[in-house]
Amino acid sequence: MSTVEVTVPDIGDFDEVPVIGVFVSVGDTIAIEDSLIELESDKATMEVPSTHAGTVKEIKVKEGDTVKEGALILILEAEEAGDAPREEASKPAEKAEQKEEAKPAPASTPDKPAGSGQGALTPVNEEAFAKAHASPSVRAFARQMGVDLGGIEPSGRKGRILREDVANALKKGIAPTGGGAAAPSGGMGIPPIPAVDFSKFGKVEEIEMPRIKKISGPALHRSWLNIPHVTHNEEADITEIDKYRKELDTKAKEEGYRVTLLSFMIKASVSALRTHWEVNSSISPDGGSLIKKDFYNIGFAADTPNGLVVPVIKDADRKGIIEISKELGDLSAKARKGELKGPDMQGATFTISSLGGIGGTSFTPIVNAPEVAILGLTRSKMAPVWNGEEFVPRNMLPMSLSYDHRAIDGALAARFCATLKNLVGDVRRLLL
Repeated sequence: MSTVEVTVPDIGDFDEVPVIGVFVSVGDTIAIEDSLIELESDKATMEVPSTHAGTVKEIKVKEGDTVKEGALILILEAEEAGDAPREEASKPAEKAEQKEEAKPAPASTPDKPAGSGQGALTPVNEEAFAKAHASPSVRAFARQMGVDLGGIEPSGRKGRILREDVANALKKGIAPTGGGAAAPSGGMGIPPIPAVDFSKFGKVEEIEMPRIKKISGPALHRSWLNIPHVTHNEEADITEIDKYRKELDTKAKEEGYRVTLLSFMIKASVSALRTHWEVNSSISPDGGSLIKKDFYNIGFAADTPNGLVVPVIKDADRKGIIEISKELGDLSAKARKGELKGPDMQGATFTISSLGGIGGTSFTPIVNAPEVAILGLTRSKMAPVWNGEEFVPRNMLPMSLSYDHRAIDGALAARFCATLKNLVGDVRRLLL
């Protein structure tokens, strides 16, 4: 046996983050990748896995502590290579939690009127809500549905309240806020969608949401509620630029990477953002000014088996089509494997969401705050275009720019799209 110190890994651009959960105790036998603690930032939660297998000797953190990268989590008596495997013994707590979560939810009961015992409408106890052991996504869900976390019996490990616990509380009519109109975390006072027992109408099955969707859902909801979205639709002629792309892609395949239209759109977007700096900006916290950014980090929505993630091409203004194409391929591969790190998804100034490989004619992408705009792309198609003398076939690309109307007005959005359309209309303009 050897002693190993397990420390906090890279936590992105956060100096310190709070510990909201400790999943192990002294004497526990754990395996590699077993979760040790859970950290919470203002963007997401992150479970820190063990880098070694062995027995916990000392724990150096507790709930409520704040930690930074490199901070000591625990001291482990690690297994040597020749030690007998202890995989089955290493996860008793996890198996116990899985067993608990596997229990069928109790049958729903009819809603009870206000003032009738357990189903009575009662206000949320904010102090108990704040102390409840639950992740940010579960807290947001509870706020949205008007459920008091302080009155819920947890079923997760270490007394953690799960999303299923909130859903079960809703079915049983436990502790919704007075009047049945829940105020979400944004304080909008929007009534929640009533819970429905679908099992009354037929067979149902509850499928756990992927972790990515649990984390991104509240962020999208927050952006949609706080940003006055407007979408401007445009079409760009990519006939010539796509011919050139195919030439580059043929050579790229021989070297093991691909050149897609997204590479050209990233390059063109940077040029358009230089011309219209407001589209690359952010609104200051007090709402009184725009933060002008002299760097161009372009996020792109990557489709993975567990949902969409948004890796970021850093300093895209300093990179050519080939370098951008290779980086797109590398980041997309990491996204599909679930290997993206925090820094890979931080610092974007503008985002592109492309559905070109799937289809569609237009859509309204949600602005990824604190950015003020996002570009949506759908599948291009051949269409007859009048050139002044006759209709000719041209490859037309639909573009949908969603923007924050507080920072960008309709005229600016139209000018930005016109600039972008002009840039992709002739590949030579990207060299200017």
